[in-house]
Amino acid sequence: MASALTISDLRVQVEGKPILKGFNLEVKQGEVHAIMGPNGSGKSTLAYTLMGHPKYEVVGGEVLFKGQRLLELSPDERARLGIFLAFQYPVTIPGLSLANFLRTAVDAVKGSKTNGSRRPGLPVAEFRRLLNEKMELLQMDKSFARRYLNEGFSGGEKKRAEILQMAMLEPEIAVLDETDSGLDIDALRVVSQGVNALAGPDVGLLIITHYQRILNYIKPQFVHVMVQGQIVASGGPELALQLEVEGYNRYVKK
Repeated sequence: MASALTISDLRVQVEGKPILKGFNLEVKQGEVHAIMGPNGSGKSTLAYTLMGHPKYEVVGGEVLFKGQRLLELSPDERARLGIFLAFQYPVTIPGLSLANFLRTAVDAVKGSKTNGSRRPGLPVAEFRRLLNEKMELLQMDKSFARRYLNEGFSGGEKKRAEILQMAMLEPEIAVLDETDSGLDIDALRVVSQGVNALAGPDVGLLIITHYQRILNYIKPQFVHVMVQGQIVASGGPELALQLEVEGYNRYVKK
Protein backbone atom coordinates (compact mmCIF):
# COMPACT_ATOMS: atom_id res chain seq x y z
CA MET A 1 0.00 0.00 0.00
CA ALA A 2 1.38 3.42 -1.01
CA SER A 3 2.28 5.83 1.76
CA ALA A 4 0.44 9.15 1.75
CA LEU A 5 1.34 12.55 3.20
CA THR A 6 -1.94 14.05 4.37
CA ILE A 7 -2.07 17.75 5.31
CA SER A 8 -5.27 18.90 6.99
CA ASP A 9 -6.24 22.51 7.84
CA LEU A 10 -2.59 23.47 8.38
CA ARG A 11 -2.14 26.95 9.83
CA VAL A 12 1.33 28.43 10.29
CA GLN A 13 2.65 31.82 11.32
CA VAL A 14 6.05 33.48 11.17
CA GLU A 15 6.88 36.09 13.83
CA GLY A 16 3.17 36.36 14.61
CA LYS A 17 2.12 36.83 10.99
CA PRO A 18 -0.27 34.18 9.59
CA ILE A 19 1.12 32.59 6.41
CA LEU A 20 -0.66 29.25 5.93
CA LYS A 21 -4.37 29.67 6.59
CA GLY A 22 -6.01 26.27 6.44
CA PHE A 23 -3.91 24.39 3.91
CA ASN A 24 -5.14 20.96 2.73
CA LEU A 25 -3.40 18.45 0.44
CA GLU A 26 -2.67 14.74 0.09
CA VAL A 27 0.37 13.40 -1.80
CA LYS A 28 0.79 9.66 -2.31
CA GLN A 29 3.81 7.65 -3.38
CA GLY A 30 3.91 7.49 -7.16
CA GLU A 31 2.12 10.82 -7.62
CA VAL A 32 3.60 14.07 -8.94
CA HIS A 33 1.99 17.26 -7.61
CA ALA A 34 2.92 20.82 -8.52
CA ILE A 35 2.08 23.82 -6.34
CA MET A 36 2.16 27.14 -8.17
CA GLY A 37 1.41 30.60 -6.89
CA PRO A 38 2.57 34.22 -6.73
CA ASN A 39 5.33 35.46 -4.44
CA GLY A 40 4.31 35.51 -0.79
CA SER A 41 1.60 32.89 -1.14
CA GLY A 42 3.23 30.56 1.41
CA LYS A 43 4.77 27.91 -0.85
CA SER A 44 8.20 27.85 0.79
CA THR A 45 6.60 28.18 4.23
CA LEU A 46 4.81 24.92 3.49
CA ALA A 47 8.08 23.21 2.52
CA TYR A 48 9.98 24.34 5.61
CA THR A 49 7.07 23.54 7.91
CA LEU A 50 6.91 19.98 6.59
CA MET A 51 10.59 19.49 7.49
CA GLY A 52 10.30 21.16 10.92
CA HIS A 53 12.15 24.48 10.57
CA PRO A 54 11.86 26.18 13.99
CA LYS A 55 11.12 29.60 12.46
CA TYR A 56 7.70 28.41 11.32
CA GLU A 57 5.16 28.13 14.15
CA VAL A 58 2.29 25.72 13.62
CA VAL A 59 -0.85 27.11 15.26
CA GLY A 60 -3.36 24.59 13.93
CA GLY A 61 -4.01 21.60 11.74
CA GLU A 62 -2.36 18.23 11.32
CA VAL A 63 0.06 16.39 9.02
CA LEU A 64 -0.06 12.59 8.94
CA PHE A 65 2.46 10.28 7.32
CA LYS A 66 2.68 6.51 7.71
CA GLY A 67 0.36 6.63 10.69
CA GLN A 68 2.41 9.23 12.56
CA ARG A 69 1.78 12.87 13.40
CA LEU A 70 4.62 14.47 11.46
CA LEU A 71 4.46 17.79 13.30
CA GLU A 72 5.36 16.08 16.58
CA LEU A 73 8.64 14.72 15.15
CA SER A 74 12.06 16.38 14.95
CA PRO A 75 13.50 17.15 11.49
CA ASP A 76 15.83 14.13 11.63
CA GLU A 77 12.95 11.86 12.62
CA ARG A 78 10.94 13.17 9.66
CA ALA A 79 13.86 12.42 7.35
CA ARG A 80 14.18 8.88 8.69
CA LEU A 81 10.45 8.40 8.20
CA GLY A 82 10.92 9.11 4.48
CA ILE A 83 10.44 12.87 3.93
CA PHE A 84 13.00 14.85 1.91
CA LEU A 85 13.35 18.55 1.09
CA ALA A 86 15.47 19.91 -1.76
CA PHE A 87 16.31 23.50 -0.80
CA GLN A 88 15.79 26.53 -2.99
CA TYR A 89 19.10 27.93 -1.69
CA PRO A 90 21.43 25.02 -0.76
CA VAL A 91 24.07 25.81 1.88
CA THR A 92 27.79 25.94 1.04
CA ILE A 93 30.16 24.11 3.41
CA PRO A 94 33.85 24.64 2.55
CA GLY A 95 36.14 21.78 3.54
CA LEU A 96 33.42 19.10 3.49
CA SER A 97 33.36 16.97 0.35
CA LEU A 98 30.03 16.11 -1.21
CA ALA A 99 30.83 12.40 -0.79
CA ASN A 100 31.52 12.74 2.95
CA PHE A 101 28.39 14.82 3.40
CA LEU A 102 26.32 12.19 1.60
CA ARG A 103 27.79 9.35 3.65
CA THR A 104 26.94 11.17 6.89
CA ALA A 105 23.42 11.89 5.63
CA VAL A 106 22.83 8.30 4.51
CA ASP A 107 24.09 6.90 7.82
CA ALA A 108 21.91 9.34 9.79
CA VAL A 109 18.74 8.72 7.78
CA LYS A 110 18.99 5.03 6.93
CA GLY A 111 20.61 3.86 10.16
CA SER A 112 18.33 2.56 12.89
CA LYS A 113 18.42 2.74 16.64
CA THR A 114 18.67 -0.44 18.70
CA ASN A 115 18.38 -0.11 22.48
CA GLY A 116 19.08 3.59 22.18
CA SER A 117 22.24 3.23 20.08
CA ARG A 118 22.70 3.93 16.40
CA ARG A 119 23.37 1.00 14.08
CA PRO A 120 26.69 1.30 12.19
CA GLY A 121 26.38 2.90 8.77
CA LEU A 122 27.08 1.40 5.37
CA PRO A 123 30.52 -0.13 4.89
CA VAL A 124 32.77 2.10 2.78
CA ALA A 125 32.71 -0.25 -0.21
CA GLU A 126 28.91 -0.49 -0.14
CA PHE A 127 28.55 3.28 0.12
CA ARG A 128 30.89 3.83 -2.83
CA ARG A 129 28.99 1.28 -4.89
CA LEU A 130 25.70 3.03 -4.13
CA LEU A 131 27.14 6.48 -4.82
CA ASN A 132 28.61 5.40 -8.16
CA GLU A 133 25.31 3.76 -9.10
CA LYS A 134 23.29 6.91 -8.36
CA MET A 135 25.78 9.24 -10.08
CA GLU A 136 25.69 7.05 -13.16
CA LEU A 137 21.88 7.11 -13.08
CA LEU A 138 21.97 10.92 -12.91
CA GLN A 139 24.72 11.11 -15.56
CA MET A 140 27.12 12.89 -13.20
CA ASP A 141 30.90 12.86 -13.46
CA LYS A 142 32.48 10.92 -10.58
CA SER A 143 34.82 13.84 -9.77
CA PHE A 144 31.77 15.83 -8.66
CA ALA A 145 31.67 13.88 -5.38
CA ARG A 146 35.17 15.00 -4.41
CA ARG A 147 34.36 18.71 -4.53
CA TYR A 148 33.52 20.67 -1.38
CA LEU A 149 29.78 20.90 -0.77
CA ASN A 150 28.39 23.60 -3.08
CA GLU A 151 31.64 25.63 -2.93
CA GLY A 152 32.11 27.28 -6.31
CA PHE A 153 29.13 25.38 -7.69
CA SER A 154 26.96 26.96 -10.35
CA GLY A 155 23.24 27.19 -9.69
CA GLY A 156 22.69 24.07 -11.75
CA GLU A 157 25.42 22.15 -9.93
CA LYS A 158 23.94 23.02 -6.54
CA LYS A 159 20.56 21.72 -7.60
CA ARG A 160 22.11 18.56 -9.06
CA ALA A 161 23.84 17.96 -5.72
CA GLU A 162 20.42 18.21 -4.04
CA ILE A 163 18.97 15.66 -6.46
CA LEU A 164 21.95 13.35 -5.85
CA GLN A 165 21.20 13.59 -2.12
CA MET A 166 17.60 12.66 -2.86
CA ALA A 167 18.81 9.67 -4.90
CA MET A 168 21.02 8.46 -2.05
CA LEU A 169 18.37 8.86 0.67
CA GLU A 170 15.57 7.29 -1.40
CA PRO A 171 12.68 9.13 0.30
CA GLU A 172 9.04 8.17 -0.06
CA ILE A 173 7.90 11.81 -0.32
CA ALA A 174 10.22 14.47 -1.81
CA VAL A 175 9.48 18.21 -1.69
CA LEU A 176 11.35 20.26 -4.32
CA ASP A 177 11.28 23.91 -3.27
CA GLU A 178 11.69 26.02 -6.41
CA THR A 179 14.33 23.74 -7.85
CA ASP A 180 14.10 25.74 -11.09
CA SER A 181 15.09 28.99 -9.35
CA GLY A 182 18.19 30.56 -10.90
CA LEU A 183 18.65 27.90 -13.58
CA ASP A 184 19.13 28.54 -17.27
CA ILE A 185 17.39 26.29 -19.78
CA ASP A 186 20.29 23.85 -20.13
CA ALA A 187 20.72 23.45 -16.36
CA LEU A 188 16.97 23.10 -15.89
CA ARG A 189 16.86 20.32 -18.46
CA VAL A 190 19.72 18.42 -16.79
CA VAL A 191 18.24 18.77 -13.29
CA SER A 192 14.80 17.72 -14.53
CA GLN A 193 16.28 14.65 -16.19
CA GLY A 194 17.74 13.71 -12.82
CA VAL A 195 14.39 14.09 -11.08
CA ASN A 196 12.65 12.06 -13.77
CA ALA A 197 15.25 9.30 -13.37
CA LEU A 198 14.26 9.01 -9.69
CA ALA A 199 10.49 9.31 -10.18
CA GLY A 200 8.36 6.19 -10.00
CA PRO A 201 5.89 4.26 -7.86
CA ASP A 202 8.04 4.47 -4.71
CA VAL A 203 8.33 8.26 -4.44
CA GLY A 204 5.73 11.01 -4.33
CA LEU A 205 6.92 14.37 -5.64
CA LEU A 206 5.70 17.78 -4.51
CA ILE A 207 7.14 20.41 -6.85
CA ILE A 208 6.91 24.01 -5.67
CA THR A 209 7.40 26.57 -8.44
CA HIS A 210 6.43 29.99 -9.75
CA TYR A 211 6.67 29.05 -13.39
CA GLN A 212 5.33 26.43 -15.75
CA ARG A 213 8.68 25.85 -17.49
CA ILE A 214 9.97 23.12 -15.15
CA LEU A 215 6.68 21.30 -15.74
CA ASN A 216 7.63 21.01 -19.42
CA TYR A 217 10.24 18.49 -18.24
CA ILE A 218 8.72 17.01 -15.06
CA LYS A 219 5.13 16.12 -15.87
CA PRO A 220 2.71 16.48 -12.92
CA GLN A 221 -0.55 14.62 -12.65
CA PHE A 222 -1.95 17.27 -10.32
CA VAL A 223 -1.46 21.06 -10.34
CA HIS A 224 -2.59 23.30 -7.46
CA VAL A 225 -2.82 27.08 -7.25
CA MET A 226 -1.79 28.50 -3.88
CA VAL A 227 -2.79 32.04 -2.90
CA GLN A 228 -2.64 33.63 0.56
CA GLY A 229 -1.82 30.39 2.34
CA GLN A 230 -4.49 28.19 0.80
CA ILE A 231 -5.08 26.08 -2.30
CA VAL A 232 -7.68 27.96 -4.32
CA ALA A 233 -7.78 25.76 -7.44
CA SER A 234 -6.66 22.29 -8.52
CA GLY A 235 -6.52 20.51 -11.85
CA GLY A 236 -4.34 18.60 -14.26
CA PRO A 237 -1.34 19.75 -16.34
CA GLU A 238 -3.59 22.03 -18.38
CA LEU A 239 -3.95 24.29 -15.32
CA ALA A 240 -0.22 25.06 -15.40
CA LEU A 241 -0.47 26.00 -19.08
CA GLN A 242 -3.42 28.27 -18.29
CA LEU A 243 -1.43 30.02 -15.55
CA GLU A 244 1.47 30.54 -17.93
CA VAL A 245 -0.85 32.42 -20.28
CA GLU A 246 -3.16 34.21 -17.85
CA GLY A 247 -1.11 34.58 -14.67
CA TYR A 248 -2.67 34.50 -11.21
CA ASN A 249 -4.95 37.54 -11.44
CA ARG A 250 -8.19 35.54 -11.49
CA TYR A 251 -7.22 33.87 -8.20
CA VAL A 252 -5.83 36.84 -6.28
CA LYS A 253 -8.37 38.63 -4.11
CA LYS A 254 -8.56 42.30 -4.93
